[in-house]
Amino acid sequence: MRSSTRTLLRGLAVTDHVVDVPLRWDLGERGGPGRPVPASGPVPAADPGPTLQVLAREVVDVRREGEDLPLLLFLQGGPGGKSPRPVPGQGWLARATRTHRVVLLDQRGTGRSTRVDASRAAELGAGTPEGDAALAEHLRHHRADAVVADAEHVRHAVYGGRRWESLGQSYGGFVTLTYLSRASHGLAACYVTGGLAGLTATADDVYAATYPRVLDRNARHLARFPGDAGLLDALADRLDAEDVRLPSGDRLTTRRLQSLGIALGRGDGSDDLHWLLDEAFRDGPSHDGHGSAPDGPLAPSFLAAVEERTSHADGPLYVVLHESIYAQGPLLGQGPTAWAAQRLLPPELEPSARHLGLLGEMTYPWQLEETAALRPFRGATELLHAADDWGPLYEPEVLAANDVPVAALAYHDDLYVDVDISLATARALGRCDVWVTNEWQHDGLRASGGAVLDRLLASVAERGGPLA
Repeated sequence: MRSSTRTLLRGLAVTDHVVDVPLRWDLGERGGPGRPVPASGPVPAADPGPTLQVLAREVVDVRREGEDLPLLLFLQGGPGGKSPRPVPGQGWLARATRTHRVVLLDQRGTGRSTRVDASRAAELGAGTPEGDAALAEHLRHHRADAVVADAEHVRHAVYGGRRWESLGQSYGGFVTLTYLSRASHGLAACYVTGGLAGLTATADDVYAATYPRVLDRNARHLARFPGDAGLLDALADRLDAEDVRLPSGDRLTTRRLQSLGIALGRGDGSDDLHWLLDEAFRDGPSHDGHGSAPDGPLAPSFLAAVEERTSHADGPLYVVLHESIYAQGPLLGQGPTAWAAQRLLPPELEPSARHLGLLGEMTYPWQLEETAALRPFRGATELLHAADDWGPLYEPEVLAANDVPVAALAYHDDLYVDVDISLATARALGRCDVWVTNEWQHDGLRASGGAVLDRLLASVAERGGPLA
């Protein structure tokens, strides 16, 4: 089943296509985890069991709505992030709609697709052993292999099986590699920004590579804003000594304060973090103007901002599924991820350290205890981190023989996706042209306007263009 609705924005025609998909593609004859999706599309079982809805939002320049433009599928970062909502005349989307009909996919579990949030967890009985097991089983079918099967179903059901190009941002690049492994016949060209995953890298490998970058980014931030060291230490001392509550009622702990460091992976993140800390105390950073530790009350606006940035209410799957995106199971000799980020945490980033260090994009078991929107997922997430039977997400032999042109951007100083791991993948991927730069951080696609996308499109064009 599918339905469509059309809306006009200023200069853009937006059509929402909603299609039904099975929760479990692996119950069908083809298209399940570890198996290629045939050119005719994934095949669900005669009785596929529970179904989901997936939103594919098509955006096109209203002046070109009637033209036969190439399709560009956008694969959002995350996991657990919804596609951006179109705003006329802004960012990479403005560049893309000059030449393409863009399809913004809300990956299953996010946005307008059948969402996974606290209320969904409650419906599945989370909080009891049986309910937690049911929720964990539900969540297992929200990885990249299921997203690819959904996309292939949309490509056939809505677009008659036409090949499309894809643009994968961050985790969207991980999904792209799964797409190329399972259903490259659906792709005419691929553009990847900050998302070349390690084909065999475990969660331990990833965090061993990225934690040093987190420490370096902390040092860079404090070199620019040395006064922030005292502010962070004063905040940590306050939170360790007092019961400070966020607007949701959650206690603000030092560990949760540290998670604000995820901002350091953005181009403007260091500045943004500095100005947030600058207003943490109601009466300012210090009373004497010489950098002494502030002792006044915390500003309500600061607490509200911390709540917004760390609640994960809009995307709990980011924490719940984060380590599973690196899990590929016994075929690659991998065991459980077992909270790799917590196990590998450097001493410098312990919450007791002074100067207090800030964390990166890693996820931790304490988040499921300390965050209201994540608590319903505690039991299920523990089961996922203990699982050792994940299926593989990538097929290295298929990727080595790939004939779909790929243009990828790897950020030299990426805080989230290690550049050395990305370059190893680029070397193992057929027809991949990789651009390495430190001009942008992990948000270069968004922050550059259309400049990053322009260069990637040109890279493919110069090599003969997308496949017919």
